Amino acid sequence: MREEVSYMAGVQLNGTMLQGFSWNLPPDSQHWRRLAKLAPRLAEEGFTSVWMPPAYKGTAGIKDVGYGVYDLWDLGEFDQRGSVPTKYGTRDEYHAAVGALQQAGLYVLADIVLNHRLGAEATQRVLATEVAQDNRNYAMDKPRPIDAWTRYTFPGRGGTYDDFTWDYHCFKAVDYDVWHERSGVFLLDGKHWDEDVDHENGNFDYLMGADVDLHDERVYGQLVKWGTWYLNQTGVDGVRLDAIKHMSRSFYLRWLADMRHATGRELFCVGEYWSADTGQLMHYLGEEKAMSLFDVPLHFKFFHASHDGARIDFQHILSGTLLEADPIHTVTFVDNHDTQPNQALESTVEAWFKPVAYALILLREQGYPCVFFADLYGLPNDRIQAVAELPLLLEIRRRFAFGHQQDHFDEWDLVAWVRGGDAEHEQSGCVVVLSSRGDQEEPVHKTIELGAEHAGERWQCVLGHDQEPVEVDEDGKACFVVGNAMLSVYLREEAARSLDNIPINI
Repeated sequence: MREEVSYMAGVQLNGTMLQGFSWNLPPDSQHWRRLAKLAPRLAEEGFTSVWMPPAYKGTAGIKDVGYGVYDLWDLGEFDQRGSVPTKYGTRDEYHAAVGALQQAGLYVLADIVLNHRLGAEATQRVLATEVAQDNRNYAMDKPRPIDAWTRYTFPGRGGTYDDFTWDYHCFKAVDYDVWHERSGVFLLDGKHWDEDVDHENGNFDYLMGADVDLHDERVYGQLVKWGTWYLNQTGVDGVRLDAIKHMSRSFYLRWLADMRHATGRELFCVGEYWSADTGQLMHYLGEEKAMSLFDVPLHFKFFHASHDGARIDFQHILSGTLLEADPIHTVTFVDNHDTQPNQALESTVEAWFKPVAYALILLREQGYPCVFFADLYGLPNDRIQAVAELPLLLEIRRRFAFGHQQDHFDEWDLVAWVRGGDAEHEQSGCVVVLSSRGDQEEPVHKTIELGAEHAGERWQCVLGHDQEPVEVDEDGKACFVVGNAMLSVYLREEAARSLDNIPINI
C-alpha cells in the first residue's frame, strides 16, 4: 500500500510519473487490464504515479484515443458510438485498474478534456459568423444561418447519472456548416472568445469540434456536477488537463478550487499548455499556481539537440525552460502521445539522444519527470523502440539520486552534476557527465571536486565508458573519464555492485 502522505510531498521525494499509454495502442479494450496487471512492476521500477488516458466515451467509440470527447458520463458502460467499452475497456475495468495501481502504492492521474465535444445526435440552425483561421478576431462576413452539430442527447445512456441536454447555447463555435457543406471556424451569434487564452491566431480559444462555452453558468454547473461525480466515483488522486492554452485561465482557477472543495482532497494537477515560450507558461501559472505545467520548452530543447548532431551546447540545454524558471511547478518529459510520429504536434526526439534526455530529467533534483509508455516498453504500432537505458536510469533515480546537487555546467560541450547522497539512502549519490566531444582521439575527462568527505572513495561507471573505478584523492577531487560516450553515470563502487539492472557500457 502507498504511504498516506501529501501527494505534493511525494512529488518532491524523487517522484516519477508514467504516461501510461500511447496514441496507437490496439483498440482491443484491454488496456485497463494491462495497467492493473502492470501495477506491481511499475511500483518496483520506481514509479510513484500513473497518468491514465481519458476514460470516457469518444466520438469514434472503441477506436477513440479519448480526445474526441462525446459523453463524459459514459466510462465504458453504455452502448454508444458503436460500442459499450471504450478503447481501453469498461467502467468496471477502469475502477479495477485505478484500485490496482493505488493498491501497489501508486497515485493515479485522470486525463480530463473539457474543451470540446464531437458526435452530436442532431444539428441546429443558428446564426454564426465565419472568422479567419489565422486571425480568429477577424470576421470574414456578416452573421448568417448555418446548421451546426450542437445537440447532444446521449440516447444510449438514457439519462442515467444526468439528463442534461447540450444544445447550441452551451457552445461558442463549431468547425462545420452542414447546410452549406463548408468547413471553417464559425463563431455562434451572441458568443465571444475568452481573452485569457493563448493569442496564437489572434485568439486561440477555438481548437476543434463544438467549442464548450466555459463561462455559461448552466455549462459551468454541469462541469462541476460531473467533476465532483467523476472524482468521487473513481477515487483518482489528481488530473491531467488537456489543451489548456485554448481554455480560459479564470475558468480553471474556479473549477479546480470547486473540485478541491467538493472532494476535500489535494488533487494534484498538471496542465498541457503547448507552447515553447516559457513566458507564456509562467503567465498561465500566475501568482496562484493552481497547477503544474508540462515543460514543453525543455522538450523542444531535446528535440532540436537530437537533430543538431553531436556538437551540442550542453551548457545551456536547460536555459530558458520552465524547469529553470519554476522547478516546483514543472513536469518534465522527453516525448508523449502528441509528439510521437504521425501526430499533429510531431516532434519526436531522436532515439540516439533519448538516454541523455532521460538522464537530464530523471537524475537531477529539480522537476517532476514523466516517462512515456512507448519509450519504456517499445511499441511497434507507434514506430517507437524501447529506450534500453531507461530501466537502469529509473533504478538509479529510485535508489541513488539523492542529496544536494552540485552543477558543473562550465564548458559548452562538457558538463556534469553531482548528487551528494544522503543518510537515509544507503550508498546514495551519483555523478553524471555529458559530453559532445565524441570525435576526440583521447578519452574525454572531467575533473570534479566532490569534497573532502568523499576522499578515498571509489566510483564506478555504470552507464557509458567501460573502465576501472575512479578513486577520489585526499582533497576530494576525482577525474571522471567519459571516453567516447555522450552520457556517463557513476555510482559508488558498492552501489554499482548492488544494481538489479546490468550496467550499460560502450
